[in-house]
Amino acid sequence: MRAVIDTNVLLVANGAHAGVSPDCVLECIERLEALMKHGRVVIDDAHLILGEYKKRTSPVKTKGVGDVFLKWLLQRSANPSHVEQVPLKSSTHQVFENFPDEALQAEVDPPDRVFLATAAEHPQRPRVWQAADCKWLDWAQRLKAAGVTVEFLCPNDVCRIYKKKFPQKALPLLP
Repeated sequence: MRAVIDTNVLLVANGAHAGVSPDCVLECIERLEALMKHGRVVIDDAHLILGEYKKRTSPVKTKGVGDVFLKWLLQRSANPSHVEQVPLKSSTHQVFENFPDEALQAEVDPPDRVFLATAAEHPQRPRVWQAADCKWLDWAQRLKAAGVTVEFLCPNDVCRIYKKKFPQKALPLLP
C-alpha cells in the first residue's frame, strides 16, 4: 500500500475537523495506522508536504493519531522502505510543471497542488487520500482522467458536507 496523504486526513484523525462523523475519524485513524505498519508514504523531495503537515499538526505535542503519524514520518523520511520521495518541478511558488491537469491547476487551492503533483510525478501514480475537504469532489473526475485518483476515505461525510456548503450545485460523482 502506498499513498499521498492530504493534510485533511491527519486533521480528521486528530479530531480537529468539525462536522465529520465518528466513523470518518475512525477510518482516518485506521488508514494512517495501517500505512505506518505496512505501507509507504509518498512525499515530495523538497518537503513541501511535510511543511503543510507541520503547519497544522505537531510532532512534539502528540495528542492525536495525525500528530503521531507526522512524528513517525519525520523519523523515517529518509528510509525508502517507509517513505518515497519524488522530485517536483516548480515554475513558481505552488505552481508545478508536473501537475496532472494544467488547466485545473488554477482552480485547485495552492496548498493542495503539491499532493496532486506528487502523485502525478510518482511512476506508480499512488492514490491521494482525502477525508472531508469537499472541494476535491469538483476536481476528482478531471484528475482521474489525467491519471491521478483521489480516494475519499469518508465518502458519506464529504458528500454531506458538499451538499451543505454548495446547496445550489449538483453533487459530483465520486471517482
